[in-house]
Amino acid sequence: MNPQLRDGLLILDYGSQYTLLIARRVRELGVYCEIWPCNDARVGELIDAGSAPARGVVLSGGPSSVHIEGAPALQGGILSWEVPVLGICYGMQLLAKSFGGQVDRARGGGEYGRTQVIVEAARGPMAGFETGHATEVWMSHGDAVSALPEAFEALARTENGHLAAMAHRERPIFGVQFHPEVSHSLEGTAMLESFVFEVCGCPDTWNMADFVESAIERIRAQVGDEGHVICGLSGGVDSSVVAALLHRELGERLTCVFVDNGLLRYQERERVQALFEGHFGIDLRVVDASERFLSALAGVTDPELKRKRIGELFVRVFEAEAESIENARFLAQGTLYPDVIESVSVLGPSATIKSHHNVGGLPEQMGLELIEPLRELFKDEVRVLGRALGLSAELVDRHPFPGPGLAVRVLGEITEDALRKVRQADHIFIESLRAEGLYDQVWQAFAVLLPIKTVGVMGDQRTYDEVIALRAVTSKDGMTADRGHLPMEFLGRVSDRIINQVEGVNRVVYDVTSKPPGTIEWE
Repeated sequence: MNPQLRDGLLILDYGSQYTLLIARRVRELGVYCEIWPCNDARVGELIDAGSAPARGVVLSGGPSSVHIEGAPALQGGILSWEVPVLGICYGMQLLAKSFGGQVDRARGGGEYGRTQVIVEAARGPMAGFETGHATEVWMSHGDAVSALPEAFEALARTENGHLAAMAHRERPIFGVQFHPEVSHSLEGTAMLESFVFEVCGCPDTWNMADFVESAIERIRAQVGDEGHVICGLSGGVDSSVVAALLHRELGERLTCVFVDNGLLRYQERERVQALFEGHFGIDLRVVDASERFLSALAGVTDPELKRKRIGELFVRVFEAEAESIENARFLAQGTLYPDVIESVSVLGPSATIKSHHNVGGLPEQMGLELIEPLRELFKDEVRVLGRALGLSAELVDRHPFPGPGLAVRVLGEITEDALRKVRQADHIFIESLRAEGLYDQVWQAFAVLLPIKTVGVMGDQRTYDEVIALRAVTSKDGMTADRGHLPMEFLGRVSDRIINQVEGVNRVVYDVTSKPPGTIEWE
């Protein structure tokens, strides 16, 4: 357990897709927090020991009903810790049930979307508002607390009379039926701020300078005085920050390995070599394993199988390189918190979205011990860390690129011709964004080759060629994202260039799906 948690918040996950946003909002306030599964064995151990791991506990929302058999339960001993507790949505319903309240199907079948709530008592998360204050929040629930436990009072109700927030009359235990962590709850951050600082008394000491020191201490303890580390370097933000962090502590005991897997962007190999060999002074090895990767992916169309085969091959290449380096027993990679959450259902009953090649795609048997110093961070926190380590804006502000590369941007079977098409189209799109000053206005942009053909006309001749989809999103941490509002004139110029310059493509479309319901990548 990270010692910083003692002065922070513990978030217990009950399966909500918004749980990560709770952590994001808390960290934005400068307070450290961790997310544990609601059924994590560590919780039971701490209950038995009678000690709380943090200054406060947050119970997340979740998709279940408290009445369903097997629904995630509240480990009752948590309430014996005598630290403040905030239940959100499902978490509030668990608290109500635990204290003898009534939870039923909400009148009218539930509440979803933006809802007005009126404050009835200025306590806990509502401490910053006057009685009668109305504010807009985001509801997403089918059940509701229909009868308050005797020991509780109402803090807020919706316009139609549903209970929206409650508080124990004597203890610092609170519940809100809505989601203060999402941006649609207009004053949700202020509510969390009241709970974090006024109720829990957390200090705002979470910062990147402290993280660097604690991360280096953990690296030092894991690697020892003689261990040598192999760093899987892709040239993206995450792995570059890992390399810079490790190089600060290990120096010559770090070797970065860049694997050309045949799934790279246009001239990516040359760019990474020039950048790291010329400016960082880091020992960099470039391994051309493109034939090996493409052979392993031949005929594979399932995206999960693609990720798992790529993940295993990366590890095997790193292991082979490690054999020629004395004491090379460790593999460092740029795994982030969202990678972990989306890849493996480690946070209680939350769903696996997709296996990231560096988490769910790793082989069960590995000859190297993993080092993942960024595993607790979100993408925007990694960018801040990169700046603190002195990395250039060119690296720190670069759009994310998936570890499996273009393999998950070719929908269907991966062939050399398909990779050519998507690589050229992607280069045209990114080059155009940079040329017209739009690159930094979106969080991520890329091209996808679709497994369909459409009829077209080129040079008075009928064509029957493939389709490129362009995708651009705005986001802060990749957990949620909105469509990028690029000018239609710009998209038209990019479309014309792709159709004119990429042989075998005769149609270009633009993806306007947000996340959720979609993911950022198509596979």
